[in-house]
Amino acid sequence: MSSARLPAAMTQADEPPDAAAGAPKRSPPWADAPYSIKRHGLTLENCDSEPVQTPGCIQSHGALLVLRITDLTVLQASENTAAVIGTPAADLLGRPVADLVGTGHAAHVRELLSQGQLEDNAVPAFTWAAQPLRKAMNASLHTRGGVAVLELEPGLDADAQADGLTLGRLGTAVTRLQAMQGVHSFCQQVTEEVRQLTGLDRVMVYRFHADAHGEVLAESRRADLPSWLGLHYPESDIPRPAREIFKRIWIRPLPDAAAPLAEMLPLANPDTGLALDMTHCALRGASIMYTQYLANMDVAASLTMALRVDGELWGLIAGHHQRATAFPQSLLAACELLAQVASLQIKSAEQNELLAYRLRMESVHQQLVARAAQEGDLTALIDHHPGLLEAIDAGGVALFHHHRWWIAGQTPDTAQLDDLAAWLMQQPELQATTSTAFVTDRLVARYAAGADLADVASGVLALRISRLRPDLMIWFRPQTLQTVHWAGNPQDKPVASGPFGQRLNPRRSFELFVESVHQRSLPWTGQEVDGAMQLRLLVMELVVSRSERLADLNHDLTRSNEELDAFAYVASHDLKEPLRGMHRYAHQLLESELALDPSNRARLNGLMRLTVRMDSLLDSLLHFARVGRTQLDMAAVDLDEVLDEALEMVAARASSPREWLTRPRPLPTLHCDRVRVREVFSNLLSNALKYRREGAAQVEVGYLMPGEPGPASHPAPEAEGVVFYVRDQGIGIEPRHHEAIFRIFKRLHPPDTFGGGVGAGLSIVQKVVQRHGGRVWVESTPGMGSTFYFTLGTGLADTVDGTHAERLS
Repeated sequence: MSSARLPAAMTQADEPPDAAAGAPKRSPPWADAPYSIKRHGLTLENCDSEPVQTPGCIQSHGALLVLRITDLTVLQASENTAAVIGTPAADLLGRPVADLVGTGHAAHVRELLSQGQLEDNAVPAFTWAAQPLRKAMNASLHTRGGVAVLELEPGLDADAQADGLTLGRLGTAVTRLQAMQGVHSFCQQVTEEVRQLTGLDRVMVYRFHADAHGEVLAESRRADLPSWLGLHYPESDIPRPAREIFKRIWIRPLPDAAAPLAEMLPLANPDTGLALDMTHCALRGASIMYTQYLANMDVAASLTMALRVDGELWGLIAGHHQRATAFPQSLLAACELLAQVASLQIKSAEQNELLAYRLRMESVHQQLVARAAQEGDLTALIDHHPGLLEAIDAGGVALFHHHRWWIAGQTPDTAQLDDLAAWLMQQPELQATTSTAFVTDRLVARYAAGADLADVASGVLALRISRLRPDLMIWFRPQTLQTVHWAGNPQDKPVASGPFGQRLNPRRSFELFVESVHQRSLPWTGQEVDGAMQLRLLVMELVVSRSERLADLNHDLTRSNEELDAFAYVASHDLKEPLRGMHRYAHQLLESELALDPSNRARLNGLMRLTVRMDSLLDSLLHFARVGRTQLDMAAVDLDEVLDEALEMVAARASSPREWLTRPRPLPTLHCDRVRVREVFSNLLSNALKYRREGAAQVEVGYLMPGEPGPASHPAPEAEGVVFYVRDQGIGIEPRHHEAIFRIFKRLHPPDTFGGGVGAGLSIVQKVVQRHGGRVWVESTPGMGSTFYFTLGTGLADTVDGTHAERLS
């Protein structure tokens, strides 16, 4: 082939070098190749298709030659060879490389090629001594796609002492990194070591999340530069082709981002018609999108290293400098080794964090199940600390059990939970026969109403914990914007814009990230899903085990309860006599003529108050035991009359009972114990008056037939028959106390507030209701009031609202 310069694109009249004399002219194999360079036609929409592996150009501080492996003929050369090595590219094409570098260096190149192991693996080839018109050059060699690639870069005159210093710093850096614990602290140390090694203005560790968006996880910077720590960027900031390249290379230097690029001549290999794959070329030309991005950040030079875990790109070490700078080969080699060490170490650090997270989940889950087993109620999973929300990283959690919701953290409201649960139960993941886990980080994509829940429930992890009932555990995550902790407001500072749009700097990229994560949460990890599934198995085993034991224990428990009631009755009766004696003696001392100083008199008054309170406690205990032991006197009872009697008992608390109590309709006649049911009403009415809010004393007493909506729009459970309720407008009760208030002597307020009391009234209510075969529960909103529901389980005895009601079992 002639040494004349080849044009960038050959015409049909051009002839391949191996054309036989006299043969018909034909198009060379590369003449119609689809490859073309359109470096200035890039937009945000097409940057994912930019040919970053085959840019057709190099950084102009060095020169690149493409050699045919068989004879070391120069097939392609960068157009800047005249400026870099003193020989025009046109004069190199078609000639043996020995004509340029000498026979000795050419022989060494041939020897390296004969040894193999150069595919995608650049190695130092030789150092080319300086000449009057040319600097000393360092040559590296690798093979790719059937050709040899020779890269020539100016030597930086780094002496052996400087190289030794770099090596020593590298050893120290590796030692310090090995002492780090945890991913964040490790990554921070990586940035410190790389910045100390290179002298760059800023070094960051940039981590890729599961959805490919990136986060600045650690940063070391010059004190006068703004911090980008904690900023998140959309996937498009580092397009897929660039990420793919970093799966194959460890380091990418860009000494001068503003320098012109040198195009390859010709653009396509004349033997194959293909563009050169520059993936492993240190001189590969940078994307115009990337250089503009750097310009908008006032960055003149960059050094980027890959962090890889198990062959996948985990993140990047990104170094920036505000002045163009040269990177000596020894420094690049040290940084590449540091990136490889960091990749190995970061895997270990991440595994340690994952192990710690898994152990934390397992520990909390074991505590939860043990507590639920001890208390005999799944509500212990949420109603204590630690609870479900401490096991898995989430914004909120909800448990549906006993026909109601138990929540912790930030969750949808009750109506939204009801709608979501009804929809979840229809999903194939939660069908009873194949129940697994329902997992999504973008609820709105499957559930239309999810758009209204984005702030608290863009992500959902739901499990069904019963095959027979719609019991559910659901964890929620808010959309990512509510989860990310920003290092300052990214919009506080002005942003620069370039010819390719305002997006090309970190602050503007944040705005695109905001758009990309709208109505989307951070994804659930496989470890979190597995941990939740394991908890589900533990809970189901607990439920099954408890059910199997329940029948065997029922008889023993009944007998034990009777014995305990008898003991409580006897103990409380026998303790009252000495207690009254203590009260009497204290009173006599106060009334005597003994000279008592004020402090002793105060102590005696305190003793009398304590004996009075203890007497009240024993009265309540005695009454509680009597309720459990006394035979019920069952008869047909007009509950309107019973309510009137209860009103008389609590009338002293209100000037006019008829003004503060309403009955939407007459109460029915019921088979029950008149005295005990009157006690239920009197206790509930007494509490309603005791805990009322200023100016809100209205109390409503009524009942619901199966399916009718209650005062708070909650339908009565159909299987329970008639449901009675007492609704007040009082101070309300927090959900976490809804079960505790029925425990004997459980008070939520100090004894001297809200009229005192010993905390036995609701325990007695529950005891009476249970002895009638019913149950009692509460629905309450703090600051708005409470509604106590109860059933008596014996059925109606006459007509209700003119319609005959059959006896309900």
